[in-house]
Amino acid sequence: MSMENVLKVGSEPLRPIAQTLQCLARGEVTSRSLTDDCLRAVADPQGEGKRTFTRVYEESARTTADEVDLRRSEGVVAGPLAGLPISIKDLFDVAGETTLSGSTVLADAPSATADAAVVSRLRQAGAVLIGRTNMTEFAYSGLGLNPHYGTPKNPYDRATGRIPGGSSSGAAVSVSDGMAAAAVGSDTGGSIRIPAALCGLTGFKPTARRVSMEGVLPLSPTLDSIGVIAPTVACCALVDAVLAGQATITLLPGPLSGMRFGVLRGFVLDGMEDEVARAFYTALSTLSKAGAKVEDLYFGSLDRVPGANQFAAPEAFAWHRELLAMHGDRYDPHVAIRIRHGAGVYACDYLDLFTIRTEIMREAARTFEGFDAVLLPTVPCIAPAIATLEASDDAYFDANGAVLRNPSLFNYLDGCALSIPCHRPGEAPVGLMVAGLGGWDARILRVGAAIEAALLQQGCAIFS
Repeated sequence: MSMENVLKVGSEPLRPIAQTLQCLARGEVTSRSLTDDCLRAVADPQGEGKRTFTRVYEESARTTADEVDLRRSEGVVAGPLAGLPISIKDLFDVAGETTLSGSTVLADAPSATADAAVVSRLRQAGAVLIGRTNMTEFAYSGLGLNPHYGTPKNPYDRATGRIPGGSSSGAAVSVSDGMAAAAVGSDTGGSIRIPAALCGLTGFKPTARRVSMEGVLPLSPTLDSIGVIAPTVACCALVDAVLAGQATITLLPGPLSGMRFGVLRGFVLDGMEDEVARAFYTALSTLSKAGAKVEDLYFGSLDRVPGANQFAAPEAFAWHRELLAMHGDRYDPHVAIRIRHGAGVYACDYLDLFTIRTEIMREAARTFEGFDAVLLPTVPCIAPAIATLEASDDAYFDANGAVLRNPSLFNYLDGCALSIPCHRPGEAPVGLMVAGLGGWDARILRVGAAIEAALLQQGCAIFS
């Protein structure tokens, strides 16, 4: 099955970025026409645009698109993303605007004096910024619910109204619904990979140090990273290279024969819903039949991670304590209670967390050595209904813990990871996580491209 095929996530077709760039180069489409299509999707009263974006750059997007088209007509390509509509999460600074981070608490805060580093790099690469995407307030949940701006519905089963996943909720829906060619978001415990998995897209969380956090509203500086949600692995690799200021990694999906994959055992496989288990084990069988060595992988310190991964609450509380004291009643209660948990952490206990993390990371390096990648389900469930989680605090926190459980492991290990769709067309979206240690980014992207190709040949994922 060709990688040139059209993706279908929601009702509209999506195209891989490389294919769109080829169409631009051949003059078959213009940046202005692409941008107008995205803006029409945003403005569609029957669509999810009003819940997907907190700000839309309608005028500046068209201006940028026209400039890119003019330069292209003169033989100048503005950059590797020239003319591509891209959305950005609502925690990146944009000069002259207030960064809200999915909240109303910062409405009166000073405007940013400069673009975030990643926003600057997108502009330099010729991207057309469509707008700022909605998110869980202050990025502190994996579900994507937002009581202030609404919750965009997952493209799967719109009639029920399922969560998009978070915290980069609007980022995923902006891509699934054709409002952007790709989306840039953040990932502290899975906030790129969770919505990618639940919405049937590809998400890449790089090694954190590769992409500058300058001008990004933090959640947990120890764990924060910036990543991409897009249709394919190659799409993620292209945008990731721009964000990191590096050359694009060449992806030439080759045979899986001889590759060695470790299927992480332990709690990461607990509690899988039937749809997830079926898609996950079918994917493993597909890889094995394609010649890969698929082996059980036991990581001795895995069970230590949940108790030791306690950086987010104290680091978030340090940033939010004054705002909570003044405006705590204006926070999403689900977010506020999690941040306030950090108030009771002693400095000595917080510092001990770093020592423990170093020990566990060293063991992970020894354990994962010799494997091309570590495989596990991105999340153990399909997207639950929005109404169910809004009606019950217990349901909310149970679901939040479930979706964060697996992806947060690789933030803690300072690793990198992809979520690749592994379900079949028409089924509930399921993500296969392809993960590795810090600095394995090029390897994981190349391996991920090979896995993606093998799954597509077997009819998995979302290519029609």
